[in-house]
Amino acid sequence: MGPGDLNKALAGLPFISDPNLIMGLERSEDAGVYKLTDEMAIIQTVDFFTPIVDDPFTFGQIAAVNSLSDVYAKGGKPLTAMNVVCFPENMDLSILNRVLAGGLDKMREAGVVLVGGHTVSDPELKYGLSVTGLIHPQKVIRNNGAQAGDKLILTKPLGTGIISTALKGGAAGEAAVQRIVRSMSTLNRKAAELMLEAGVHACTDVTGFGLLGHCAEMVEGTEVGMVIDAAAVPVFPEIREFIGMGLLPGGLHRNREFRQHMVEIDAGVPEYLADILYDPQTSGGLLMAVPPAEAAALLKKMHRADISEAAIIGEFAAAPKGRIKVGVTNQVKPA
Repeated sequence: MGPGDLNKALAGLPFISDPNLIMGLERSEDAGVYKLTDEMAIIQTVDFFTPIVDDPFTFGQIAAVNSLSDVYAKGGKPLTAMNVVCFPENMDLSILNRVLAGGLDKMREAGVVLVGGHTVSDPELKYGLSVTGLIHPQKVIRNNGAQAGDKLILTKPLGTGIISTALKGGAAGEAAVQRIVRSMSTLNRKAAELMLEAGVHACTDVTGFGLLGHCAEMVEGTEVGMVIDAAAVPVFPEIREFIGMGLLPGGLHRNREFRQHMVEIDAGVPEYLADILYDPQTSGGLLMAVPPAEAAALLKKMHRADISEAAIIGEFAAAPKGRIKVGVTNQVKPA
């Protein structure tokens, strides 16, 4: 399913309104939020996908981290999870055991309790989590609360989609694969904790719609726009080589087609770099709007906390409203 397809499928359906629903289907948010009391709300999200690496345990870790990320992006604390599994009947159950073990490993790290799950037979293996988290109703971080002047911070490098495609094509070396595995299997928990201390105005996590797709969600229908310095965006070092080999995931092209009407890319931005900005990510970093007075200090704290790839990649501006301008300085920043 490509960008925008879900909205088309939902068109015309009569949604149920509820005064306690803080965040639902009205925008492209990362999760739903429902108020239980004046002091407590629950965050709900679900995500699952097919393997992007060969090792079952590692796949389980990445899928779990990806699912948990939606709760962190809203400023919440993940509490419980349920496994979502599609599994081929002719596949060895030992593989499923390792996938589930990988997921459980990351749930333990996150302090999340596994409470159940559901499995169906399917020709293709798929795994992920349905996650429930907690948050104060007044502290929910939306993806569209940015203010003009806010700095845009990205906490993980881009390129997981391209390198995963190179892996499937037999072109990615062990070093490149290990770099993306380390990134994709790293929880966004610490980054979320630090952003809460800084009082960010908006946040989302960068996943299948690519950096520019999620940037578009942050400014669409708002009173602000965004200016991105493409040279400041952290990327994995092998990316340019793989793009030159034509190893681009199909999702990259769909992301560009869906959002390019909102994006103005300067002629000085190399074509390969523009490709990276649309690359669909798996278990990507947090993308946050940070008050300008707090941005530099927050970035230093992240670097000290071993979130070493985090970078200020642009800022929000009063104009053009609801649009994104992309320029470039001298060099692309490697991860």
